[in-house]
Amino acid sequence: MKKDDINVVAIIPARGGSKSIPGKNIMDFCGKPLIAWSILQAGSSCCVKEIYVTSDSSEILSVSESYGASAIERPAELSSDTASSEDALIHALGNIKTADKIDLVVFLQATSPLRYLSDIDNAVEKLIKAGADSLFSSAKLDDFLIWEEKDGIYRSFNYDYRNRGRRQDRKAQYVENGSIYVFKPEILFEYKNRLGGKISTYGMEFWQAWEIDNMENEEICEWYFIRKLLDSCRDIKTRRKG
Repeated sequence: MKKDDINVVAIIPARGGSKSIPGKNIMDFCGKPLIAWSILQAGSSCCVKEIYVTSDSSEILSVSESYGASAIERPAELSSDTASSEDALIHALGNIKTADKIDLVVFLQATSPLRYLSDIDNAVEKLIKAGADSLFSSAKLDDFLIWEEKDGIYRSFNYDYRNRGRRQDRKAQYVENGSIYVFKPEILFEYKNRLGGKISTYGMEFWQAWEIDNMENEEICEWYFIRKLLDSCRDIKTRRKG
């Protein structure tokens, strides 16, 4: 599989109901609706051929179309608090007429806008070079000593506190940052999961793991976006559909 020869589509799920921040997906973020940045980043990719937004909100779909995405109306039962992103992705693929010709899906979360313009293409290329079936973006945890609590008892989880050792000698660990997922469509249908088969990861910088799930995190994301990404993203042209 070569990057130039494959059909890659991006799917961005964005439901209308958000309890933490009402209207989160289309709130103003650095001068544009939040979801617009993910659409524009996908549109700047060399390998993404089509961009789809799936939502139960007509307002979100209208905004998304104005930035070059194709709209997929999602039924209410797939937009509840208990519905999974996988439910939305399966429904979306079922409503794309050319789904049988799709080689790879890039799944982007609108609430994780901290992406360099090269990240999507680099993630696709990493999956291809690794011969993988699915991939998640990640950040390396250099020195996180994690504990867990069960029945009031705390236990060291990813190291032995009685034999702490040197930081340099600990094995690298990675956090799934939720920004980019890439997978073959058949993986989604077989496992009902965005990840399956041979799994690889695409490393991103640690600050890119921030996502918007409350107003405090929104301020942090805005700070990073303005200082590290805005200049390169502000002039992205809206991709024409088709």
